Amino acid sequence: MKNIMQSKKIWPILALLIFANFSCKKYLDVVPDNVPTIDNAFTSKSEAEKFLFSCYSYLPNDGNPTSNPGFLGGDEIWIPSSRRGTFDTRGALMMWDIALGRQTAASPISNVWNGRYQAIRQCNIFIENVSDEEKVYDLTSDMRSRWLAEAKILKAFNNYQLLRAYGPIPLIDKNIDIDAPTSDMMVTRAPFDDCVNYVVNLIDEAVPYLPVVIGERATELGRMTQPIALAIKAKLLILAASPLFNGNPDYASLKNKDGTQLVNPIFDKTKWDRAALATKAAIDICEQAGIKLYTAVPSSVLSPFTNQQMTLRNVISERWNTERVWGLSNSYAGQLQRVAMGCLAASFTPNNSNGQLSAPLKITDLFYTKNGVPMNEDSELDFSIKNQLRTATNEERFAISQGYQTARVNFDREPRFYADLGFDGGVWYMVANNPGAGGGDEGTFYMQAKYTQPGNSGAEGYYNETGYFIKKLVEANLTNSSNSNTVKPYDWPEIRLADLYLMYAEALNEANGPTDPDIFKYLDLIRVRAGLLGVRESWTQFTKDRGARLGNQDYMRKLIRRERGIELAFEGSRFWDLRRWKTAAEELNAAITGWTISQSSAIGYYQPRVIYNQTFIAPRDYLWPIQTGAFRVNTNLVQNPGW
Repeated sequence: MKNIMQSKKIWPILALLIFANFSCKKYLDVVPDNVPTIDNAFTSKSEAEKFLFSCYSYLPNDGNPTSNPGFLGGDEIWIPSSRRGTFDTRGALMMWDIALGRQTAASPISNVWNGRYQAIRQCNIFIENVSDEEKVYDLTSDMRSRWLAEAKILKAFNNYQLLRAYGPIPLIDKNIDIDAPTSDMMVTRAPFDDCVNYVVNLIDEAVPYLPVVIGERATELGRMTQPIALAIKAKLLILAASPLFNGNPDYASLKNKDGTQLVNPIFDKTKWDRAALATKAAIDICEQAGIKLYTAVPSSVLSPFTNQQMTLRNVISERWNTERVWGLSNSYAGQLQRVAMGCLAASFTPNNSNGQLSAPLKITDLFYTKNGVPMNEDSELDFSIKNQLRTATNEERFAISQGYQTARVNFDREPRFYADLGFDGGVWYMVANNPGAGGGDEGTFYMQAKYTQPGNSGAEGYYNETGYFIKKLVEANLTNSSNSNTVKPYDWPEIRLADLYLMYAEALNEANGPTDPDIFKYLDLIRVRAGLLGVRESWTQFTKDRGARLGNQDYMRKLIRRERGIELAFEGSRFWDLRRWKTAAEELNAAITGWTISQSSAIGYYQPRVIYNQTFIAPRDYLWPIQTGAFRVNTNLVQNPGW
């Protein structure tokens, strides 16, 4: 029986790609009796399935605020500088340090390079062994084809994550034989377009052998399906068509040592055509699978306003709901909810309802008015003095507590503003331990966030830095006592249907211009679900130019990006979108601002203050650095620009 470290074609090229020390036993937990052998791993169906599950185990924990760079690595969510509790890393750098400008090539903050290549290595071992029909003797032909397809999609997804972070990468189609000459291991980065085509081919090979829907929901939810595979393909091709990699002159000099150019600096419109077709194919298979925009079942004890809120909040937190294209079953958002939840009453203790995740003012300004248009374009509503104080009326009581004085900017906003954000005076309906009569929304919880109030006790590190809490991430059934929070974890929505709709609208605008009717169709599906009129209706009725600019491609581009920023707010998309759009140099060099949370009076509290001045260096920060130690091991690697 061969030991894994002695087996041919097992020792991977990773040893020369990355600068890290790890043992195979550390991440190969797939064989019986703790005996790490390839022979055992593929002797039977049950053992091979364990190995397949080990390939799944490398999926990112994107429902965790400390491991997903999309949460804290940009400008969308901010935390207190003391980093208490969940964010106390004992002096080590964390994702938030990317936002603070502390990324380095000597010691990169996120281990994307190492982790993804380890995952690819594991997938390669599985594919090589299960492709051998003399192994796993009790595996049926159909099951063998499905499992191989799953491993290929996992491999494709890991490559996609590498491409998104680093641009062109070395492609490791097969693990290198342990006896191969060193020269074979000195692999180079492949041109970005070649990388994209390689991953697309992997997906195309696998899709026919995957189920359209999961049949065994009790045991298999989260495993690969055709909708997941085609959605990954769509996201990859949208990335490839975007300005960062399509006609970007900043990477004209990014070449291998033999002179091979790694990113084509010439714009290619057909990449947007290809992305549009791929995204529509993903939408079509999702619809075939019964995936649709989520709407909550209305409750007779709730007002229409709160019922609308339940739809918008539950789209994230209701487990395995109809809009999930891919839910990560390995990433249940428990701790995420605790650090997002604010104290709504004296019984909510700060160390259990941390309220540490906050939204900067520029992010809250993205949300539309109740007329469905930007604040500065609304022809009926005046937001010129955003911090002007105003008192909530009885008619406004389901959004803002009646009689409470808060800033003008918190009034007359779209439903997603109230569903996504908690703020001083804002109603925060909770299904469990709700003070409203009969479980209804009359007299329910609301946030009191000024200094010394329940939502801002002044506890060191356990407070909201800007005055805007991330309500969107908190499941409405969370309960709180004086001792603890009881959260109802949910599978993290890695991809949901609204994301695909927005990508399709974006691709159509870039490929065909703003007159394509499907742009408005798919934008409006999302807007109507959010309680708004369609784009044309809103802009025609409520903007100063009566929608005249909707025929302009650049204006429509900004509108689509804004729709994406609102709908996918606080889900980790903005971090990557700003990079692929090549707008991060503008957005991430702006100040992080919030209300003056140290004040107890309304007039003092509602004064904007600068919390941090971000610095984003272009083009360096658009791509992540390959760790410098890797270049001592593989001398054929080249570094990303600026690092």
